[in-house]
Amino acid sequence: MSLEIILGIIFIIGYAMIIFEHPLKIDKAAAALLTGVLIWAGFVMGSPDGHEIVEKFTHHIPDIAGILLFLIGAMTIVELIDLHQGFDIVVNKITTRNKRKLLWILGFLTFFLSAVLDNLTTAIVMISLLRKIIKDKEEKMLFAGIVIIAANAGGAWSPIGDITTTMLWIGGQITTMPIMMGVIIPSLVCLVVPIFAITFQFKGEFPVMEKVHTASNATSTEKIAALSLGLGALIFVPIFKSITHLPPFMGMLLGLGIMWMVLDLIHKDKEPDDKHNFSVNKALTKIDVPSVLFFFGILSAIAGLESIGLLEKIAKAMDDTIGNNDIIVYCIGLLSAIIDNVPLVAATQGMYSLTDFPVDHEMWHFIAFCAGTGGSILIIGSAAGVAVMGLEKIDFIWYAKKIGWLAFLGYTAGAIVHLALLKAGIA
Repeated sequence: MSLEIILGIIFIIGYAMIIFEHPLKIDKAAAALLTGVLIWAGFVMGSPDGHEIVEKFTHHIPDIAGILLFLIGAMTIVELIDLHQGFDIVVNKITTRNKRKLLWILGFLTFFLSAVLDNLTTAIVMISLLRKIIKDKEEKMLFAGIVIIAANAGGAWSPIGDITTTMLWIGGQITTMPIMMGVIIPSLVCLVVPIFAITFQFKGEFPVMEKVHTASNATSTEKIAALSLGLGALIFVPIFKSITHLPPFMGMLLGLGIMWMVLDLIHKDKEPDDKHNFSVNKALTKIDVPSVLFFFGILSAIAGLESIGLLEKIAKAMDDTIGNNDIIVYCIGLLSAIIDNVPLVAATQGMYSLTDFPVDHEMWHFIAFCAGTGGSILIIGSAAGVAVMGLEKIDFIWYAKKIGWLAFLGYTAGAIVHLALLKAGIA
């Protein structure tokens, strides 16, 4: 049995443990960590030159660490806003309690916010808002599913909204205005179709949430300051990246550092106990660490499969057997629900040259759409989905049953619209 097959089996077993987390009563973070470590351990032990494999793993560490630091920074900023009850300002602006209206409002808010920030950060922010508005667990999870779909759809048409679109942008395959104009309509369809389909499941209005009494209440000025600083820090991340070309997590940590310093100055005259209730130390205690470890395990496992060349072989096999580029790209989107879309897009960048497919070729736009939105079909198919899964403790199978078919419907409808627009010469 070849090493590729052995590592593939390890990944499938680990993946199954994540899917059946609740029946097995084993936390998905534990399964992900075991999968990631065992794949690399097997890779090292099964290779003639173990030192070379260690170097390959070391090569992936900056990317993995960057994503984890980005996630920790974003979660800390969101928790700081929440400690100051900053989200109450936004929640109070949403006056409707009608379930159907709220579904559309939050869906479009997530969609456009994701294009400005990114789908991961937007998902974290929107889940914090949902907790302020919806009490019922089942309904909150349904809304969270739409948040995942909306965040991924919103990120696909913006160069800074989704990591795969950013990869194509940095790689020179796409430019800003063409990708935005060419993919925004299919992305909207990808969102509108699921929202329309699920709308009929909701009737009536949400009850007004009872005010939660916190250890210490923030003043109006402190609420506004925390919300402004937090959102400003998040929005500044892509700007910082475009100016300095440093990794996104550096901009996130810069924003966190500024927010930390300003809030410390705002609370400097308070008693130690009161000051602690609004501090970064307090915010860090509220971060879901198992979700961060889950992220590490999944990213490590995918990096291992990429390093052994398994993902590239899958992509080339699709090219040889299918042949039609549109169908291949559509299938890549479906695969991104199972396998991380980053190595899949990286594989396509290696497979197809700019000589054969020049800048802003229709295929690159279709890859951006499919890789960005296809991950919504399964909850672990995107960074936004993994984050929401950890924050709201959403079961893999529940999501597949309740949200997966909606995401597939929207993904397929968006793909059809995109191809139709291309044929009509519009996109």
